[in-house]
Amino acid sequence: MKPLKRPVRRGLLVAHVAVSVSWLGLTVGLLALGITAFTTKDPATVGAATRAMKIFGDWLVVPVALLALVTGLVLALGTPWGLARHRWVWTKFWLTLITTGLSIFSLRPGIDAAAADGAVDINLVIAPSVATATYLFVTAISILKPWGLTRRGRQLRFSASSAKSVDARSPRQTA
Repeated sequence: MKPLKRPVRRGLLVAHVAVSVSWLGLTVGLLALGITAFTTKDPATVGAATRAMKIFGDWLVVPVALLALVTGLVLALGTPWGLARHRWVWTKFWLTLITTGLSIFSLRPGIDAAAADGAVDINLVIAPSVATATYLFVTAISILKPWGLTRRGRQLRFSASSAKSVDARSPRQTA
């Protein structure tokens, strides 16, 4: 993919961070509602919490998850970070892909079932808990950028440095 121009890259980065933070906040909200519905004995509170979870699940979970995945993928492919050059980017991509799939195919159906039955099981507490921990971990590795290059990243760096060495020794200028 062709490198992104600076204004496009910056705009996409702002969008990615905003959507990712929104996804984290959404899961914290779902966690609070899930804990409330699971621990209360009041049927009205359970109903209100599951209906609120359903609204979040129906209107926000899928678009926010997909936007986080797509903006992150475009940023990875359109910047020097690459998708498979650095372990932290590669890890972040796979965790985002997995949690997007789980949000769409597991969390939403669980919320729908709870809203229909008016009963909540522990899964509606566990799923947002795991998602929140995962998003916090992804946020941490985005900031810290641990682990270095992947094998592909090392190969690309080695081939780039070899090409520079040859060009530096060449008496002629290259285009």
